[in-house]
Amino acid sequence: MDILTPKGFLFSAVEAAIKKPGRKDLALIYSEQEAVMAGMFTTSKVKAAPVRLGMQRLRKGKGQAIVINSGNANACTGDQGMKDAKEMTELVANGLGISPQMVNVCSTGVIGTPMPMERVRQKSPLLVDEKGKATVHDLAAAIMTTDTFPKLMSRTIDVRGKEVTITAACKGAGMICPNMATMLCFIMTDARIEATALKAALKEAVMKSFNRITVDGDMSTNDTVLAMANGMAGNTLITERSQAFKSFTQALAEITYELGKMIVRDGEGATKVVDVEVKGAKTEKDAHKAAMTISNSLLVKTAIYGNDSNWGRIMGALGRAGISMKEEKVEISINGVKTVSKGLATGRDEEANEAMKTTEVKLIVDLHLGKGSAKVLTCDLTEEYIKINAEYRT
Repeated sequence: MDILTPKGFLFSAVEAAIKKPGRKDLALIYSEQEAVMAGMFTTSKVKAAPVRLGMQRLRKGKGQAIVINSGNANACTGDQGMKDAKEMTELVANGLGISPQMVNVCSTGVIGTPMPMERVRQKSPLLVDEKGKATVHDLAAAIMTTDTFPKLMSRTIDVRGKEVTITAACKGAGMICPNMATMLCFIMTDARIEATALKAALKEAVMKSFNRITVDGDMSTNDTVLAMANGMAGNTLITERSQAFKSFTQALAEITYELGKMIVRDGEGATKVVDVEVKGAKTEKDAHKAAMTISNSLLVKTAIYGNDSNWGRIMGALGRAGISMKEEKVEISINGVKTVSKGLATGRDEEANEAMKTTEVKLIVDLHLGKGSAKVLTCDLTEEYIKINAEYRT
């Protein structure tokens, strides 16, 4: 689909050679009007300096610009890391003529390496001067690390005769695991919406998307989703009680789900997207735990890569998931082929092996204990994943 630019948003992207030369790695999102903002961040106890700074600044629910770099996470960098994060916002704010409190910063890349601030200082004036010369596609490319393609999605909704545009760009391919899937996501909309409504819509969307994907079971220090709404569509104010809130939330959830699927599809070295659904659980919490345990199982993921319907690995994951279950009630289907019924083999493994020879695999587990259900998106695990991460810092 076409990727649209919401009214009043300008972008720029420049090369600062933060990790290595040869690509644009410093980007800017700027709203011509002050925007309502909401954000969600990694739940890791090890939080990068930009995350800690963003959590402070988002308390006011307002902002106007975001500066983003790839190649360096500015994580585990001590007091200097926080000083560098603040300076990055000050450099941009001074150029734009706005308060540093209205600028957020996000970083992604190698952990534990000081930010090369001399390069950032040199390129920040150009970053500001060139606002409006880049596209949202340039933004998505500039924030990539091990991604193999930029990730973008747009939706429009009608709010009492006014067209509202929502567009998001994200990055992520490895070190992906909830809560908050390493990923960054920037959502821009020209909707006129209350801060509390934007926050509520974002939370619901993330819970149904980025918090239900996993590539490798590793959580990042930098995971961030930021949403900016500048109101320039001129629509009637969206509140949590308004009729438009439901359509706005649905559109936002569709965007984040599709982006989450892109992240999984682009999982480092991945060849298959795997949709794991657990139903018939005693509770939704049990279903989610079971689906996540299956999705993070290295044995399950490697079996899927090898087109091996080794359902014993799925049963093994269920057994250690810490949920209520009865082995003799379990059913397992792989791409529509039932391999397990009442906890026992059906003798259809070879048929399931053939059904797995595709780029999308659907695993359905029915525990037959209740009405709880949950879905998680994951991918297979290949030799290429090992190669990419073994060489990440070189």
